[in-house]
Amino acid sequence: MAFSTRLLAAAVSSFAVAVLLAGCVSGPVGTAPESTGDPSNGPGQSSGDSDDLEGTLLDDGRLFAVVTRGSSTCVPQVDQVDADGQTVSVTLVDPADDGDRVCTDDLAPRASIGALPEGVDPTKEITLQVAYKDLRDDVDLDGDPSFSGTPGSSTEYLPSAGWVDDGTLVLLTWGSSSCIPVVEGVEAAGSTATVTFTTDDQQVCTMDMAPRATLIELGDDAVDDDGVTLTLVGGGLDGTVDVRG
Repeated sequence: MAFSTRLLAAAVSSFAVAVLLAGCVSGPVGTAPESTGDPSNGPGQSSGDSDDLEGTLLDDGRLFAVVTRGSSTCVPQVDQVDADGQTVSVTLVDPADDGDRVCTDDLAPRASIGALPEGVDPTKEITLQVAYKDLRDDVDLDGDPSFSGTPGSSTEYLPSAGWVDDGTLVLLTWGSSSCIPVVEGVEAAGSTATVTFTTDDQQVCTMDMAPRATLIELGDDAVDDDGVTLTLVGGGLDGTVDVRG
């Protein structure tokens, strides 16, 4: 079963008219420091050396994120997704060169968002077989019995978050693809964390509704293992999100 980014775009296109009326969420892209924790200790994520890819499930089990390392300004895109039972093949490609794109020469973690194909059960274990350039790696994700979303169904456009290792998570938000949230500060202790985003009311945003992935570093020892609730402040994202996984 194949599922491409065209279908992911189609899944959100029905909301475009409402976005034209409602405006957009502003804020430039935010990145987190590269994690040095052992991914094998993280809940439901890839295991092995630090060069291994990582991933998590988002949007109540409808979407997934794959974390690679490279230029922070040129995040790979999910090009093709095929499913054979609970094994999902994912092909990542670099973003198209529009003539104005400049890729910074840094090595940062980047999260790429894709949609799980219909028929995959997010409540059970999933293996992502990821291909990116010459890199091939498997990312094992634990299913979450509490997921109520069905791959292929319409999203509710709510923020969600999932662990990619003990101290790092991917936050999914929805809004303008040209105004990605940027993290201004993070405070974490016990079972709670507050993430503050910059707010720029003067920024011009495209009138679309897209999934945006932000990597957030809480620290290996800053939060409990039993569950963390994020409080989002600023950037038009005010609210709370439970970190899954």
